[in-house]
Amino acid sequence: MTDRFYIRLIGLFIIINGTLIFLKVRLLETGAHHNVLLIGNLALALISGLSYYMNRKGLQSSNNNAFVRMVYASTLSKLMLCLVGIAVYVIINRADTSRVTIFILMFLYVAYTVVETLSLQRVTKKKS
Repeated sequence: MTDRFYIRLIGLFIIINGTLIFLKVRLLETGAHHNVLLIGNLALALISGLSYYMNRKGLQSSNNNAFVRMVYASTLSKLMLCLVGIAVYVIINRADTSRVTIFILMFLYVAYTVVETLSLQRVTKKKS
């Protein structure tokens, strides 16, 4: 692949992990679950990589319907996997669920989605 999405993805993952490790004490003071955030960051990075791959595959297709199917499939799979992850977290920690953790995970979702979307936008511009 000629674009640098995976380098950006790994860079974002390292920056977020470093920030989470650096702010561990502060996060624990606010009631966030540090291990859940680290696992969530890894899961979001993997899901974003898979979603980007699916979108790139759809872009390479000459059939417009195939492109739309791949975009919908990647978006739906990313949303559902994130929903399942948060549901598992809430079920396991029913009495000790942290809203701060859920909101940080939602912010991470947005950050990874922005990087993915910007990279896809660059690829689309190059294709045109």
